[in-house]
Amino acid sequence: MIDVEDVGRARLLAVRDEDPLREWDALGAWWPEQYPGVSGIRDRRAGGAWLAVNSAERRLAVLLNRADVLGLPPDHVRSRGSLALESVVGRSPVAPLPMHGFNLLEVGPDGARVLSWDGDVLRDTSIPAGVHMIAHDDLDDPATPRIAAWLPEFRALEEAGEDRDWVDRWTTLLASSAHLSPEDDRAIIRDNRPHGYPTQSLLYCVASVGPAGIDVRDQALPRPGHWSA
Repeated sequence: MIDVEDVGRARLLAVRDEDPLREWDALGAWWPEQYPGVSGIRDRRAGGAWLAVNSAERRLAVLLNRADVLGLPPDHVRSRGSLALESVVGRSPVAPLPMHGFNLLEVGPDGARVLSWDGDVLRDTSIPAGVHMIAHDDLDDPATPRIAAWLPEFRALEEAGEDRDWVDRWTTLLASSAHLSPEDDRAIIRDNRPHGYPTQSLLYCVASVGPAGIDVRDQALPRPGHWSA
């Protein structure tokens, strides 16, 4: 979920789904030599990041998986874990890419956008002012059940709320979304195992990006795939 206020100003709520058996590290400066000044949520296995921030340059990036339209030979596939890290130091991906599909959300001084790679074409979608939602397909895609169910709710929330209370409002709505079963395809807090994937929601992050820099906070869920107050 992202609320773009204007160029260089945005607020974000991001939920990470991953295999609970795949170890990870909470928000930290895990790459001091290769990416000085960069913090992120680190995947221990590949060493990359799901979410990364560069406060000095006011850049934030979040990586989401996306389906491929072309099959890549396993021995030619490179990890996507470097994408968010490279993005926040000003190096966005350029096609062709020896990687499985992804959506890379980028927020920086010049605005917000989504770079989408399906194994064949890299698309660049600018994010206009307003509240938007993205998962594993297109931005604001009405065919994605969780977007169809919850994007109108988040938009209505912003129309009625005060700026200073946005984190409480968004996380309260996120909590209310958890009345759905985590196996329900409309759920935001998810258990994807019935859909053929080992991933479950493990944590969420809230972040604000603006002229004063970036404020980002992460919160692990006590139990994968389930919300707890």
